[in-house]
Amino acid sequence: MSAVVGAFAALVAVAVLGYVVGLLGVLRAQDELVLSRLAFFVATPALLFTTVARADLHAIFSVVLVTNLLSLFVVQAVFLLVAAVIWRRTRSEATIGVLASSYVNAGNLGVPVAAYVLGDGALVAPIVLFQLLVMAPVAFAVLDGDKQGSGRRVSVRTVITRPLRNPLTVASLLGLLVSLTGLPLPTLLMRPVDLVAAAAVPVALIAYGLSLSGGVKGSITLRRDVVLAVLLKTVVQPAIGYCVARWVLDLHGAALLAPTLLAALPTAQNVYVYAVHYRASRTLARSAVLLSTLLSIPVMTLIAGVLTSSS
Repeated sequence: MSAVVGAFAALVAVAVLGYVVGLLGVLRAQDELVLSRLAFFVATPALLFTTVARADLHAIFSVVLVTNLLSLFVVQAVFLLVAAVIWRRTRSEATIGVLASSYVNAGNLGVPVAAYVLGDGALVAPIVLFQLLVMAPVAFAVLDGDKQGSGRRVSVRTVITRPLRNPLTVASLLGLLVSLTGLPLPTLLMRPVDLVAAAAVPVALIAYGLSLSGGVKGSITLRRDVVLAVLLKTVVQPAIGYCVARWVLDLHGAALLAPTLLAALPTAQNVYVYAVHYRASRTLARSAVLLSTLLSIPVMTLIAGVLTSSS
């Protein structure tokens, strides 16, 4: 077994541990929220800051960003064409569907995959920044527009500044600032940050496995919107990412792994949070998150195995 597949197997093993401790009752359902918040607000921002601050910016803003953007735009266009034009979904329904089909779990799962499987957590930074600084505000503008139409007004300032209240965005931007300016990082300051950052991967993966231990019965639907979003997210997006990397950027062997693997990440849980907040297509968002999460592990394992064996 190659080193990459072995690393991915280790990630799966930790996620399975989270699933098992959930089944055994060692951790409760509400503990998943606690662990997720710990990973999201504390450990993962620390990991993003340290990796981006020490990263080669030319390396992180290259292949992964290009393939992610192209694959993302294609699946979004397909979902919009089918849902908005053919199925006549409302703007809010189409917006949540677009997010469900393309907005990847770059924080809770993307960072562990990039850091442990690909060996560079900074690879996921451009995806985090694009989603939080571009995708989310555009989606909020559309959804807030519907709220304004119903009499509830949301200020432009709120829409613009919302991403800057996200810890992953702030941590990534601070890391970029340090990297661009060459600001020295004192060892005394960075040791506790590195210590906290080391907890990001195991905590996120245990929370991920724990979230699956409660089962999905009664939590999902197989409506055509859900099926379309999940197929686009788990199959079409990584396929396009591979094609762009292989035939547009002319990458070969192991170089294809990072853009393809990160494109195969499941739908982010943030999409469900947005759907609940805006009271739009909550069932679609919840189902897409759960189904894409369940499918992502075998899909990413297959991608890792095929691409590393062919290199």
